[in-house]
Amino acid sequence: MIYKYSIISIITMIIVGVTTSMAYFFYHPQNTIPAPTVELADAIMENVSALIMDKQGKPSMKIVSPKMIHFALHDTTQLIEPELTLYRKSPKPWYIKAKYARATEGIDNINFSENVTLHHAADQNNPVTLIKTATLTVQPNKQIALTNDLITLIQPGLTVKSTGMHADMNTGDIKLLSSARGEYVPST
Repeated sequence: MIYKYSIISIITMIIVGVTTSMAYFFYHPQNTIPAPTVELADAIMENVSALIMDKQGKPSMKIVSPKMIHFALHDTTQLIEPELTLYRKSPKPWYIKAKYARATEGIDNINFSENVTLHHAADQNNPVTLIKTATLTVQPNKQIALTNDLITLIQPGLTVKSTGMHADMNTGDIKLLSSARGEYVPST
């Protein structure tokens, strides 16, 4: 009889041990993956009109936007309906407008998107120029604008479509990168 109770006790302990180990492995809390950090704005500005001066005290850039949101984590700024004016050596500045923009590294790179237009009034070296594209990266300190998207360049009597562009806004030189097709209509 003692032998019978010993076997029942051993079987019961095995069942309890297996059940406990199964419960531990199946219901053991999983390593949780931390939720992605949501970048919170540290500053929101409305009706912004900022004039940035160079070291000599001359205007180098003007930014106008109904709303700007700055994020300290990566030093980025989102701009709604931005209007950027880039002053250069020529008396006529470049004007850049878009639906949205994102400035990174302070204002070293500004990425414009949706309905982007660049406009330059005629001066002694360059005709009036209008460029339309979907996206554009502007490096204000280097006076460079570039895109890999389709552009439409319009000058008096000339319309050119191209994929990609690199513009030196200081000199007014515009390099079309590929698939450039133009239509020239001489003035009468």
